[in-house]
Amino acid sequence: MKNYTAIGLLTLFILMNFSCAQNQQTKYSSPKGYDLNKPVKYKMPDDLLEISGITFSKGNADRFYAIQDEDGKLFYGKLGDTRVSHTKFGKHGDYEDVAIMGDKVIVLKSNGKLYTFPLAEIDEQELTHVQELVDLLPGGEYESMYADESAKKLYVLCKNCDDERTTKSSTGYVFNVQPSGVIEPAGNFKIEVKQITKLIKDNKIKFRPSAMALNPIDKNWYIVSAVNNLLVVADASFKVTAAYPLEHKNFLQPEGLAFDSKGNMYISNEGDEFSRGSVLKFNYSGAK
Repeated sequence: MKNYTAIGLLTLFILMNFSCAQNQQTKYSSPKGYDLNKPVKYKMPDDLLEISGITFSKGNADRFYAIQDEDGKLFYGKLGDTRVSHTKFGKHGDYEDVAIMGDKVIVLKSNGKLYTFPLAEIDEQELTHVQELVDLLPGGEYESMYADESAKKLYVLCKNCDDERTTKSSTGYVFNVQPSGVIEPAGNFKIEVKQITKLIKDNKIKFRPSAMALNPIDKNWYIVSAVNNLLVVADASFKVTAAYPLEHKNFLQPEGLAFDSKGNMYISNEGDEFSRGSVLKFNYSGAK
C-alpha cells in the first residue's frame, strides 16, 4: 500500500511540474511601445489563407487591403469580418506586397514587376485600367514594399537578389512617384545582415525580408523576415538598431506588415492545413 502511495505522489509531482512548465511561456522582448506577446488576433477568411501583404489607405484601419500570393486579386474589408470583397487585377501569379499611394494601388510581384490601378475602381469585379511596370528592379525575388505618401516615394527591399548571392546584405530600391503616376528610380539602400547577427548573437542567421513599413510615430523602419521569424528595426538611414525573434506559435509565417495612423502595428501571417491566415494587431502604448 505504501508503494502505491509513493508512486501516486511521484506521479502527481511530475504532472504538477509538467503543468507548470506548460504554463510558463517564454516572454519575447518587444520594441518600445509594443508587446509582441499580446496580439489582438483576426482570423482571415478562406480566400486569404495565403495572405502575403497588407496595407491601409492614409493609415485608416477601418478598411484593410490585402493580397495573397497565388491569385491576382486585391482583397479589402474590415478586420474581424468573416467575408471580404475582392477585385481581379491580374492573372494567376506570385504576388507578395501591396501599397497605396494617393489614388493608386501598387502591387509587387515576386519577380519585381509592379502593377498599378486606380483605388476608386476596386468595386468593379475585374479592373481594366491596370498598368504593368517591368524592368524597374534587377533580377531577383522581392516581397517587401512601402509607399511613403507624404514624400511621394516608393521603397522596395529585395529578399534574394541575383547580385547578392555572395554578399551579406539586402539591397533596397527607392523610387519617386510623380503626380501622373510615373515611377522613376531615385537611389538605393542596404540592410547589413552583420548588424542583425551582432544583435541576436547568431552568425548563421539568414535575413530574407518579407515585409517592410515605416512607423509613423518613431519614424523607424520595421522589417519582417519570415525566414528565422524576425522583426528588425532600422533608423531613417537604414542602420539596424534592434532585432526581435518572433514566437512561431503566433507568427506562423509573417508575410505582411503595416501601421495605422495611431501607430498600431499589424502583421499578417499565412496559414497552413491546420491554421487559418491571420492578422495580428499590436496596440501602440506609447514609448517608455
